[in-house]
Amino acid sequence: MGFNDFFAFGKYRVSGVRGMFFLLLLAIGVGATAWSPSTPTAGDDNDYLEESSMDVLGNGSQNQSPKMPVRLSLADEDVPMEAFGVQEQLDRELVVNAYRHGSTMLYMKRAARWFPMIEPILEAHGIPDDFKYLAVIESGLDQVVSPAGATGFWQFMKGTAPQFGLRVSSEVDERYHVEKSTHAACAYLLEARETFGSWALAAASYNMGMAGVRRELEEQGVGSYWELHLNAETARYVYRLLAIKTIFEAPQEYGFDLRAEALYAPYEVETHWVKGSIPDLAQFARAHGSNLKELKTLNPWLRKDRLNLVQGDSLRVHLPIK
Repeated sequence: MGFNDFFAFGKYRVSGVRGMFFLLLLAIGVGATAWSPSTPTAGDDNDYLEESSMDVLGNGSQNQSPKMPVRLSLADEDVPMEAFGVQEQLDRELVVNAYRHGSTMLYMKRAARWFPMIEPILEAHGIPDDFKYLAVIESGLDQVVSPAGATGFWQFMKGTAPQFGLRVSSEVDERYHVEKSTHAACAYLLEARETFGSWALAAASYNMGMAGVRRELEEQGVGSYWELHLNAETARYVYRLLAIKTIFEAPQEYGFDLRAEALYAPYEVETHWVKGSIPDLAQFARAHGSNLKELKTLNPWLRKDRLNLVQGDSLRVHLPIK
């Protein structure tokens, strides 16, 4: 309610004691409305703070500042907690993600489904387990497409994906294939780690590219992510990964208490090898006791309602175990 609204009392023609009593009641009502609490303003974190911050965080206190870890590591590399700006930048991401209740809770629910697939692939490639959180900060473990066109859990661009073994066409887009795109992300991270000798810099390069990180290191004359002055997105990127890791590893300390039955279970599937074209995927699904919804949910990399394969080509298709 604006300031001028208080002068609307002038439109009431009142007289005597009853009129004065009426005016008094009306003024009290308007005052109560004008001074009632409103939704907090998120400021420059509005892109992350989507939900109310009035939930309980630790020890039953509302709006308590998230706990700052005394020690922290990324892929067994110590984070220099006493270095300039490190604690404050980490605190910002802890606040954002601890009080972004709905989104962070969904990440945890989805992680129960997808981490059992992602973790063994990282291990097989020699990638530290912490990098499963990279998929969380990239996509929220959802098949999203960024405004720039980056796609899938690991957010590969159309031009980059084939360099790491992903097929991209109008009918088959393996950026949506969680298993194959995880292998591709591992290939990138191994190359970045070899280039920079640091997992933190490898993670930063996943956001801004290896060429970009190399240029900034050379121009600024420093040797670590923690010393770099970067664009706003990449400057927050590794800290957000660390914040998600910290919250996931001690969820109750940050206000999250998810029962086992509330988590999303991994899909139970059976694999069908397809060695020829499928003119109608809905008909194919029905013939195998399923339907198009189930087939597309389990195989989001199938982008059309048909599949054309060249002679000798074959693909694996998942369907629910019945």
